[in-house]
Order: sequence, then structure tokens, then C-alpha cells
Amino acid sequence: MGVSVGLRMLWAAALAAALCAAPAHAAAPEYAFRVVGGLAGVNQYTQWEEPFWTRELPRMSGGRFKAEIVPFDRAGVPAEDMLRLLQLGVVPFGTVLLSSLTAQYPEYTAPDLAGLNPDMASARASVQAFRPFLEKNLRQQHGVQLLALYVYPAQVVFCKKALASLADLAGRRVRVSSAGQADFVEALGAKPVHTPFAQIVAHVESGSVDCAITGTLSGNGLGLHQVTSHLHSMPLSWGMAMFVANQSAWDALPADLRTLLGRELPKLEAVIWDQSESDTSRGIACNTGQAACSQGRKGAMVLVPATPRDERLRQDIFAASVLPRWLQRCGQRCAEVWDQTLGPARRVSAY
Repeated sequence: MGVSVGLRMLWAAALAAALCAAPAHAAAPEYAFRVVGGLAGVNQYTQWEEPFWTRELPRMSGGRFKAEIVPFDRAGVPAEDMLRLLQLGVVPFGTVLLSSLTAQYPEYTAPDLAGLNPDMASARASVQAFRPFLEKNLRQQHGVQLLALYVYPAQVVFCKKALASLADLAGRRVRVSSAGQADFVEALGAKPVHTPFAQIVAHVESGSVDCAITGTLSGNGLGLHQVTSHLHSMPLSWGMAMFVANQSAWDALPADLRTLLGRELPKLEAVIWDQSESDTSRGIACNTGQAACSQGRKGAMVLVPATPRDERLRQDIFAASVLPRWLQRCGQRCAEVWDQTLGPARRVSAY
């Protein structure tokens, strides 16, 4: 599916305007470029991505290199079009949420399907198994280079009314943010409701949703701990994002800049994964009012621990509902990809 010239020019202009709003450094670097980062306002962006490009890169290069960065949700670029715009070179360096690719490229959503990764160790194992395919396919099919793969904190269930297990979601309206989450929720007998992140609290307060799936710490930042009472501890998904470069733009960088980024971006990726793991625990501590709440606002939510029954339910729903529905959307090729990558690693066959 093509992108019209007019829209390409409009998005390029919007991106340029957003980036130009960033403050300039006094000394002009030898080489400057532009980056579209992750979600605005979350730790991944504010504590790691933005400082890396605007401060650490100039520092590490002795002032020779500099990048301006804007979060993708403030860049005027629709999330579902980001990969296409990177392929076209309209965006030379950008971050793509895997969940935004559900409609056009569902194969890329595989490592973060709802119910696949109940803990951070599982998420790491899924990425390790899937990454070689992802790197190769992005390069061959889209002409883009995978530079890093980030993860957001665990996506868990916040509810207005008491629940003792995931099975108690039956009959409730649950906010979801992806097709896989919707599949999981429907398998529980609940009704999925797609709601933008910024509108979650309003929908909970109005009664249009009874529960919401979102990040532990980001949910706290929204104020969900003030409008819900129970927090289930099992991660249903994580929220993964890949940082990629248009191949021509990457090749056009000075050789020593490519070397520097090739060395430092894996370090940035590693620290973001560690931060997401700690933010998951920190979010739970804050929502439930524990002393370990070092960032965020203390709530008084009831923590509902995952039980062995929840774990069996997760496994059953993933194998019987989430994976088969993903394969229906994705097709035969994805069944082959799954059984060559994630299937053996996670011991779940597509067939």
C-alpha cells in the first residue's frame, strides 16, 4: 500500500517542525541528524532515549556528532505508518511499536503476543529467539536496519471491583491496546474495549470500562490507582518497540559514527530492558502503597497475585486462542516463521 506524495510531504513537514522545536547547542557539530523516539513522558524516553541522543552522543564523540529527537506520538507521524515512512526514507531513523504493525505486518508482533511472556525472563527469551528473523526480514523486505529493540514495563490488569483471579474478568469490559490483548480478554469471557492510553481514566470513571490493561508505572502516572481498587500481578504483554534506520540513511552516516552507534546502542537497549523490569516492580509498589515506591504516587490498591490456576489459564488461552487467531491474521508463512523461531524456544507449536 503506497503513501501519497502529499501525505509524505505533510508528515515530513510536521516532523521537521517538531524536531526544530528542540533547543540547539551552541557549537555546531560536524554531523547532525534527526531521530524519532518512543512514547513521550515515559521513563524510556525521558531518562534514556532523549539524553542518549542529545547529551551522551555529543559527549562520547567530543562534540562531533549530535542528534535531535522527538517522541513519535508528538511527531505528527501515525504509528501504523512509521515502518512504511522509514522504508521510504521520509523518516530516516525512527521507533516503531510492534503492536502498531498488527494490520499490515502481523508477523512482527509475534514476540509480544498477549499471554506469551508472563515474566521478563520469558520476554527476553522470546526476543532472543525472534531477533535473527526480524533483522533479516526488515533488511530484505523493507530496506531498514534494526539497531535496537526496546521493551516497556509489564502490561497488567487494573479493575474497579474485586477479583481473585483472571477468570473473574468474565463479563467485564476491559480496556485493551492490541489485537492480541483483545483475543486474550475475549477468551476469558470479557469484552475488549480499544481505548487510547490518555483516555483510560476517563473511561474507567464514566463506567464505559470496568478494568484496564496498561503498564504498572504508566497506569500509576495516569492516576489509575485513584479510580481502580484491584491490580492483578501477571503481565499479559509488555509493549515492545524497535529502533530502526533507513538503510540508505544508515549507510550515509560517517563510518566512525556507525561504529560508535553499533557499540553504544546495544548498551542503551540493555539499560532500557533493566529499567522496564524495575519500573514494573516500582509501579506495583506505588499502586499498592508499599515503602518501595520511589517514583510515582502511593495508592492503596489490593494486589492480586497470580495463582497456579492463572498460569494454567494463561497457557491454555495462548495455545487455544491467541496463537491461532494471530495465525489466522498472519497466514501460512507466519506458521512457518513461528515454528522456526519462537515455537521451539517457547515449546508451543503452530500446528
